[in-house]
Amino acid sequence: MSVKDEVLKELENNKGDYISGGQLADNLGVSRNSVWKAIKALEKSGYEINAIPNKGYCLAEKNDILSSYSIKQHLKNPHLDISVFSSVTSTNTILKEMAEQGAKEGTVIIAEEQTAGRGRTGKQFYSPKGTGIYISILLRPDIPAEESLFLTTSAAVATARAIEDVSDKRALIKWVNDIYLEDKKTCGILTEGAFNVETGKLDYAIVGIGINVCIPDGGFPDNIKDIATAIFDKQTDSINKRSILIANLLDYFMEYYKDFKSKSYVKEYIERSMIIGKTITVIEGSKTSVAKAIDIDKNCRLKVQFEDGTTKWLSSGEVSTKIHK
Repeated sequence: MSVKDEVLKELENNKGDYISGGQLADNLGVSRNSVWKAIKALEKSGYEINAIPNKGYCLAEKNDILSSYSIKQHLKNPHLDISVFSSVTSTNTILKEMAEQGAKEGTVIIAEEQTAGRGRTGKQFYSPKGTGIYISILLRPDIPAEESLFLTTSAAVATARAIEDVSDKRALIKWVNDIYLEDKKTCGILTEGAFNVETGKLDYAIVGIGINVCIPDGGFPDNIKDIATAIFDKQTDSINKRSILIANLLDYFMEYYKDFKSKSYVKEYIERSMIIGKTITVIEGSKTSVAKAIDIDKNCRLKVQFEDGTTKWLSSGEVSTKIHK
């Protein structure tokens, strides 16, 4: 770890409080000049650091630059290997490459922008800089491939709970993988993986979560402006909340994952459903059908009743749904 990173960690752990250059130097086993150079490098990276003679350095409370340290100070799970980037093509794509090269379970990639973000069925996932957070988590679960659905549904509950921790809004789930606030989408989840033909199990899975934290300047693009929203109306409302949001999400999700077989979150997943009782369009390949969403079972399948009275249990890998207004 570089001196710059070590100094940032110390400042994050003491955010809002002053710590002297001498104390920083002693804590890190480096010279005061090295500390000074690290402070200047952090300021060049955008950190606002207050400096007072004979008092030391203080990371300003209003700093909201994401870092692994800003997240870890709120994180209970000590086993996650978190890397934060300003911009990437796709967090899922990068983590896939790392998984193929042997990256360990619990590796987490977080970005503030994606230039090639993806959603289900290959759709583009709008991922602008500075107003969203994009997270991918690498798992190596000992489960059949068909049970990967439960990674998505547990991530949905974890995300909903984390959003409510930092806001006063009720988060609901649109089957199977979207989080809605006030009838508009604020989060999408994409789970991908590699399947071992011999064992019938997953070699690895990657759970990707994209969250609209703030409404972008100028609003959302025309193609999604009527269906998308964010947790906060403006960026100033989210200061010092993004790191808490990410840390709580990761803690909730990893708790569910640790006790994966119990599926303890399924009851809450069903209770948070915004689709039961609604008229929807069921999209199966090129075929579309109007139906009513009747129920979600313990396997997170959706039961629908079509206009001719017939019913069917749907699995997420087969279909998509749209709610009628």
